[in-house]
Amino acid sequence: MAGEPETEGDSPFTDVDMERFYGKAVVWAAKNGIAKGVNTTVFAPHAPVTREQMVTFLYRYANLAGEDVTGDYDLTEFGDHGAIHNYAKEPLGLVTGMDGLLNPRGNATRAQIATIFLRYSENV
Repeated sequence: MAGEPETEGDSPFTDVDMERFYGKAVVWAAKNGIAKGVNTTVFAPHAPVTREQMVTFLYRYANLAGEDVTGDYDLTEFGDHGAIHNYAKEPLGLVTGMDGLLNPRGNATRAQIATIFLRYSENV
């Protein structure tokens, strides 16, 4: 989507090695507000990604890319809307969920990640 954008400087995260294949991408995403890490010094690059994190990353990227991601979203139709972290409420308004649930804190599968990124690339 963004290719391999250049990034300068060291990683703000103590657990992100700039020599690893993901190092520059993580730093670029952090500098552009797409991924914020577990806290200001820990990213947890080997931790599973939750569904709400995945959608939030894509939402923030689309916003950075100038896409219109505004809308009026009612998440109360989903039985698990109370489990959504505040940061993910607006981004999760863009997805349809499964069987009346969003499963925001469940881990995103590779298939779900591939599907959402494919749908994004087809619609921009």
